[in-house]
Amino acid sequence: MGQAPEQEHPKKAFGWAARDSSGVLSPIHFSRRATGEKDVAFKVMYCGICHSDLHMLKNDWGSSIYPLIPGHEIVGVVTEVGSKVEKFKVGDKVGVGCMVGSCRSCDNCASNLESYCLKIILTYGATYYDGTITYGGYSDTMVAEEHFVVRIPDSMPLDASAPLLCAGITVYSPLKFFGLDKPGMHVGIVGLGGLGHVAVKFAKAMGAKVTVISTSPNKKKEAMERLGADSFLVSRNEDEMKAAVSTMDGIIDTVSAVHPLMPLIELLKTDGKLVLVGVPDKPIELSIFPLVKGRKAVGGSCIGGMKETQDMIDFAAKHNITADIEVIPMDYVNTAMERLAKADVRYRFVIDIGKTLNSAS
Repeated sequence: MGQAPEQEHPKKAFGWAARDSSGVLSPIHFSRRATGEKDVAFKVMYCGICHSDLHMLKNDWGSSIYPLIPGHEIVGVVTEVGSKVEKFKVGDKVGVGCMVGSCRSCDNCASNLESYCLKIILTYGATYYDGTITYGGYSDTMVAEEHFVVRIPDSMPLDASAPLLCAGITVYSPLKFFGLDKPGMHVGIVGLGGLGHVAVKFAKAMGAKVTVISTSPNKKKEAMERLGADSFLVSRNEDEMKAAVSTMDGIIDTVSAVHPLMPLIELLKTDGKLVLVGVPDKPIELSIFPLVKGRKAVGGSCIGGMKETQDMIDFAAKHNITADIEVIPMDYVNTAMERLAKADVRYRFVIDIGKTLNSAS
């Protein structure tokens, strides 16, 4: 430890990093490890911008390590594979999501739930097995252990599939685990942003009836006509909310701002489940009586294991599900972060790394 980023490893790499909690990104020369026997190295073509990138850049969660190179919705083309790699070859389309390591031996890892391993290694801003810091996908190259790499089917566009590696699995996993993936289920989706718009697509493809719940009435046309939602509730409209009481089997709540849960719990049928996947920065008040009265549950869910992430990508390919994206050049990234903070994007920024990350910068 203690070496400069460009001297830690043998392979030269280039990306954009924040140096401090101002969160401002600028070019950086750093290094990647040599491709180990179980590693897959790839040229990064696109990287999605996740809301957690913004939190990490500004050290909102108090765990950021600088220089910080964000990005965990990373897709590209394989350039090299280690001698013991079995699933990938040079030229394959691949992706890396939120994690690049776990202990591989605990009960969670043994159950394909690496995302819940207590020793999970995040794709950036974490300490890798060798003691060096992990760097994310706002960079020209990536290397990861085969186990933590997913195959992107040839039919999938790389740019619009990138956000599925975080946003996609974050909503797919709870739909499956909480049994909301059955045809005829009535599923509510709270918030129509990066996660919410993908949740609508997955739930519809699973055969559910989908209601979008939003504070923005102007999103109704978009939700129903373009994304295929069956109905739309304005959460601030008491009459609309009252009319929908006890109608939903489950709700996936994607909102990361502090908001009242009571009105959502009232929308659930008996045995209904409210699943939170957004992470507000302050505790949310929870009244217990409505839960007891309807045998209802409030739960949480965090991405998914590697097997499920591959299943999600394959399901998306089969049903032509991609994220709705705005592709941006690398040097627009600081403006994109400002816009993201104001929710001014439909619905996910994706950086065109392959064409616009120039090491001459």
